[in-house]
Amino acid sequence: MEINPNFVLEECPICRGNGFVVHEGGWNVQVECSDCSAHTVYVEYETEEEKREAEQQVVCLWNLGKVIKSDVGE
Repeated sequence: MEINPNFVLEECPICRGNGFVVHEGGWNVQVECSDCSAHTVYVEYETEEEKREAEQQVVCLWNLGKVIKSDVGE
């Protein structure tokens, strides 16, 4: 898991925790809350250019409040 600190992220729209950009497997990226685990959708990429675009997309989604949160029992 690679964490990129070079993005300006709003607080988590669910709990106001800190969000961070996460790359998993070298082929997808999401923003995830360090407190409640709310996250954006995964955006896939293949090239470095697509990677940068995917990072921008998930940061934009996070800052707009478009997140997924699973509660206990879901």
